[in-house]
Amino acid sequence: MILIAGPYRSGTQDDPARMAANLARMEAAAWPLFEKGHVPMIGEWVALPVLRGAGGDVVGGPLYTSVMYPTAHRLLDICDGVLRLPGASTGADEDVRRAMARGIPVWLRLEDVPAA
Repeated sequence: MILIAGPYRSGTQDDPARMAANLARMEAAAWPLFEKGHVPMIGEWVALPVLRGAGGDVVGGPLYTSVMYPTAHRLLDICDGVLRLPGASTGADEDVRRAMARGIPVWLRLEDVPAA
């Protein structure tokens, strides 16, 4: 399982359309990873339904903060690597830091991810 890490909220001024565009950019890497034999994972795929189930929250609010980053951190415990997409992102940078601390590979380009 490869975590796709990149900007989601960063640089959007919390505009839902811009956040959706960032998510779409991450999702664009999912099929190529799958074709290489991996299971692609994006933290928001898990965190957003969890957040809705908890009653939702404003972007950046206490509940939002308690769900979004911790979800990615939990996923990193079971991922085999991280694909870090371009763009400024504190969360994605933290994902890379945690991956490196675990000793799992981090790729900066999709073409560098080996086939499974």
